[in-house]
Amino acid sequence: MKKIVVLSGAGVSAESGLQTFRDSDGLWNEYRVEDVASIEGWHRNKALVLEFYNMRRRELEKVMPNDAHKTIASLEKDFNVCVVTQNVDNLHERAGSSHVIHLHGELTKACGEKDKEHPVEIGYRDIKPGEKASDGTQLRPFIVWFGEAVPMLESAAREVSKADILIIIGTSLNVYPAAGLVHYTKAGCKIYLIDPKPMPLSLPNFTQIEEKATSGMKKLAAILQKES
Repeated sequence: MKKIVVLSGAGVSAESGLQTFRDSDGLWNEYRVEDVASIEGWHRNKALVLEFYNMRRRELEKVMPNDAHKTIASLEKDFNVCVVTQNVDNLHERAGSSHVIHLHGELTKACGEKDKEHPVEIGYRDIKPGEKASDGTQLRPFIVWFGEAVPMLESAAREVSKADILIIIGTSLNVYPAAGLVHYTKAGCKIYLIDPKPMPLSLPNFTQIEEKATSGMKKLAAILQKES
């Protein structure tokens, strides 16, 4: 059974109604990244950061996986599939994907400031200022912020290195170190990029499908079925 690794970003979830960060109408136009997505911002104003992610959690509860998430999950019928996502939502899991690596953390989990290795499930509820984690510190979102290490990067690179097919979808490959994962592919790995904007990448065995995530993923799934 061939191994597929899907590298997904915010564009996959945008069609479910989740606001992206970097688009022209994205969240970074409403909030400064250094205020709500950096460890320095957390130390400056914990209440602001908590409210920002509380709002993201409330938003996530109202949306559903779209056809891109579902098509990715359906590939497990014929392939060994691992999803490596930059997204902090749970839409891949809710669509049925069984092996998901979250590079940047998970909205529905929380952890202590000292102990990030033992996150707890909180679902879609708010985290309150003053709420304590088991390590006695303020309970915080289980999110990897700018200025923090990306603990799942090594696991993700290991999965990419074993892929026969790499699918890049919903990401502009502008965020490092995640964007560097494409360079871990082995010789002969086929690389597919789904994005409506042309992105000429100088990679071997590279094909772009210039469509949005939902329609592009359906088209790619049909191609892969013929090759399986």
